[in-house]
Amino acid sequence: MLYGITLFLLAAGLTLIFGIMGLINLAHGSLYMVGAFVGAWVASQTGSFWLGLPAALAGAMLAGFAIELGVMRRLYARDHLDQVLATFALILIFNELTVLLFGREPMFVELPASIATPIELLPGLVYPPFRLLIIAAGLGVALGLYFLINRTRIGMLVRAGSTNRDMVRALGVDIRLLYTMIFGLGALLAGLAGFMTSPVLAVQVGMGEQILLATFVVVVIGGVGSIKGAFVAGILLGIVDTCLRAFLPGVLREIMAGPEADALGVGIASMGIYLMMGIVLLFRPQGLFQAGG
Repeated sequence: MLYGITLFLLAAGLTLIFGIMGLINLAHGSLYMVGAFVGAWVASQTGSFWLGLPAALAGAMLAGFAIELGVMRRLYARDHLDQVLATFALILIFNELTVLLFGREPMFVELPASIATPIELLPGLVYPPFRLLIIAAGLGVALGLYFLINRTRIGMLVRAGSTNRDMVRALGVDIRLLYTMIFGLGALLAGLAGFMTSPVLAVQVGMGEQILLATFVVVVIGGVGSIKGAFVAGILLGIVDTCLRAFLPGVLREIMAGPEADALGVGIASMGIYLMMGIVLLFRPQGLFQAGG
């Protein structure tokens, strides 16, 4: 469930940028890394996990604004190859800047005892409160984004701008400001995902690239531009990936030798989400949900 919520938080921002703005942003994983590093550094300096959270959100959002204003505005009218090359260059730049600022050693975030000590939800069912907090954050983001896109004037302008930006501009809307806000929101969600996973995973240079490909898979399966699709696909892929890694080697040991079963199980589990993407695209090339949903 933790992996699925992380994928959703990343995919929600990416599907806004990719589906609504028509921009391929390979540097989205770098914003995830920025949120993790800034939040982890502030938490280590202050000794407070809770102070690290707003720092991570602010750091990722400011980095997103800088990217959009400095680079992305020049790429909206360019083809996707230019966007891929430019954002790939941003990945390299962010990785080197992170090394200069924080070094190459991984960073770790220590949780407060109040959310680190497991609690008993049901008789025999013990679960860490921190993971419940992540699940609650994911559900809150999902509801908030759905309301923003489908029930507010800003959401109406966003959906209209994704269809015909020239017409929206002719009506007096500052489409550039609107796109900057969307990009900043996507960056903030990436930073939230980065900081929320920092107590579980090591905060290290290049961590964004490790999860970016799976995030694109979530966007494609859920439907480009669909918040609902990103949520459903993120949770589904997180559960599938976790179950395959946890149970498939054991199942295969029943029919073959142990080392071979483990190797085959790990290999199939690594391909699981991509096989799932292929199956979904075979029957629904547009993804599970339509854009704007």
